[in-house]
Amino acid sequence: MLAIVATLPVAAAKDDDWWVTLWEWLIGTPLEIIATIIIALILQKALGWIIRRVVLRTSERARRERLEQTRKVTRTAELSVILLTQRTEQRAAAIGSLLSSIIAITVWGVAIIVILEALNVDIAPLLASAGVIGVILGFGAQTLIKDYLSGIFIILEDQFGVGDIVDVGPVVGTVEEVSLRYTRLRDMSGVVWYVRNGEILRVANRSQGWTLAIVDIPVDYDSDLDRVRDLIEKVAIDMDEDPTYDDMLLGQPVFAGVESMSGNAVVVRVTAKAVPEMQVQLVRTIRERIKLSFDRAGIIVPVLPPQQMPPISEPRRQ
Repeated sequence: MLAIVATLPVAAAKDDDWWVTLWEWLIGTPLEIIATIIIALILQKALGWIIRRVVLRTSERARRERLEQTRKVTRTAELSVILLTQRTEQRAAAIGSLLSSIIAITVWGVAIIVILEALNVDIAPLLASAGVIGVILGFGAQTLIKDYLSGIFIILEDQFGVGDIVDVGPVVGTVEEVSLRYTRLRDMSGVVWYVRNGEILRVANRSQGWTLAIVDIPVDYDSDLDRVRDLIEKVAIDMDEDPTYDDMLLGQPVFAGVESMSGNAVVVRVTAKAVPEMQVQLVRTIRERIKLSFDRAGIIVPVLPPQQMPPISEPRRQ
């Protein structure tokens, strides 16, 4: 009985030591892990907020740039620079999304390493194993890595964006999605194409800068070309001063001169700088305005045989 009573203080002391050890562990490692997670969340939220603010301010500045402020610009270099700055909103959003992903991967990668160290896990073998696995994956997934790197440069260099009409080699269509691995396009017939970014060797973007709309109009061979020029230039001045065409016309249309001649017709050419993706509508509008002007002035547009018809005007990129 005395022995049992003598062992009670020893057992109680051991229990106290166990609780002390448990308490020290609870206020040590778990708190460190919780603090690490909280700091990672705060850091991710803070950096994400900064990125969103920068993107928002950049987008607001881009929205303030109106096309009517650029339509009086006559020099091609100035016009191209101004129009390209209007893509800032889209490019800022894409870069912001990319930076957010990079920040999330970096912050949580560091947080996981700190947590493993707090749990007394030797991370050196893990890092060495990760390095070996990375080398193996690098050799086995070269195509995938190439796609991702190409996607990053496509976004950073603003080669194209959602809504652009591009020619990437195998297909010409409208960009619907740009991810790090692939680009989704919809061609003119409605077919959806998925093109790996690593396979895009060249890009012809039809939606950047400005477009040269070309209109070829046949007139009767005996028509007074000076009068034809005056009528076309009057139409050009009226269109340039009409705010209705601010969303498609950049500068005054130009009478380029005689493009070709045949036995009964002279084909004159009119060129105009158009807002990207509005060149077809602008070509039709110029034809309509010139046709009405010719009708009022009595200028005859001859009927040409198919082999003498001017080709359909294709917009030229600049």
